[in-house]
Amino acid sequence: MESLTLEKRQLCDIQGRLFELALKTGLDCPAFIEAFMNSKTAAALDDVYDRLQWAGEEYILEELDDEVKGLGKAGITYSQEVMYWAGYTYRYWHYYTNECSREIYKTADAKTMNECWPGFHTFDVEMAIDDLKQIYALKGAE
Repeated sequence: MESLTLEKRQLCDIQGRLFELALKTGLDCPAFIEAFMNSKTAAALDDVYDRLQWAGEEYILEELDDEVKGLGKAGITYSQEVMYWAGYTYRYWHYYTNECSREIYKTADAKTMNECWPGFHTFDVEMAIDDLKQIYALKGAE
């Protein structure tokens, strides 16, 4: 795959910061990730162009909160590093494979991302995505 354009890399960063913001505002991390990845808000970010893509993480979080009628406060929290990496990687994954956020989440849910972070965050993003897809395929073969 060609390297991502500056705009796409910026959108990966915005989504990483969105996930960090969810942690900073005291939201339950796995519940936030699940709600986001299965939302119309994430689907708008998957579009070729949507105004929401350039709205910033605070506005995107408000949109999601409105859409799901209130995001749950913290029960389980992940580290700031895990949250940023998961958000960035999920957005990059969309550009890398053209899969929608909902399908990506089916392959690698919040728990999987949290568990894989220690080993995968040092990988090239595409290698991490390929390995996450392989883990999913192996789970299906069991």
